[in-house]
Amino acid sequence: MDEADDDEAPESELDPPPRDATAPEVSPLRISLYGREGERRLSRSFNAVRLSKSQRPDLVAARGKPLIIYLNHPSWWDPLICMQIAGQFFPDRRHYGPVDAGLLSSHRFFARMGFFGVDPVDPRSARRLLAIAQEILSRPDAALWIPAEGRLTDPRERPVRLRSGIGHLASRSRQAVLLPLALEVPFWEAPLPEALARFGEEIPAGDVGLRASDWTTVLEDRLESALEALAAESLAHDPSRFDILLAGGGAEAGGISDAWRRVKTLFRG
Repeated sequence: MDEADDDEAPESELDPPPRDATAPEVSPLRISLYGREGERRLSRSFNAVRLSKSQRPDLVAARGKPLIIYLNHPSWWDPLICMQIAGQFFPDRRHYGPVDAGLLSSHRFFARMGFFGVDPVDPRSARRLLAIAQEILSRPDAALWIPAEGRLTDPRERPVRLRSGIGHLASRSRQAVLLPLALEVPFWEAPLPEALARFGEEIPAGDVGLRASDWTTVLEDRLESALEALAAESLAHDPSRFDILLAGGGAEAGGISDAWRRVKTLFRG
């Protein structure tokens, strides 16, 4: 989303939206097929995909309202991790998200899965994203997933800085519920990394009269709080604080992994 700091739209609202500013058509079959492939990739590459038990979205309060799930962007794996969360927590919603336009041009099947292209170096792209997002959020069963930092970042980087487009979107989304999502991919005891996620406190958009820049600040604070809480849970290396969404290559492993645990036990006395 755009980098502008003012409270005006990225381009004049009097201009007509770009002709290609329409939400993609979603193919449930395509999502199902790729979802299974995504599960295989995650299970081979991670010890487990885990979601914190400490904070969960209020699904009753969000019923009948579109969701904006905005998140940090620590790894290449984020879309697949989000697909796992989407399938298990929001199975009745239609899911959408922006991706790099270059990726979409070379992998057109992503469009049938709800992805739409954004060019980060084209200033007109911010206006196109806003138009598509508003069309998506007119649907009460929609969920829009936005990596709001706009780039790969370390999850411990502070302060959290979001691109200003998320504030513009929040200021125009009267019915939506905004939901921060913190992600990390740390190593614990297993040879494979963990994929950790934690929701933050949801924010009803409503007609609160905040300017776009004020919204951006609020959303940054909420995401940073979720990241701080997830960092504390990650540092504790305590699997009991998380539910397993997907068991991976080492979550129930035996053989070498069991032997390695016995060696560590000996060293620890």
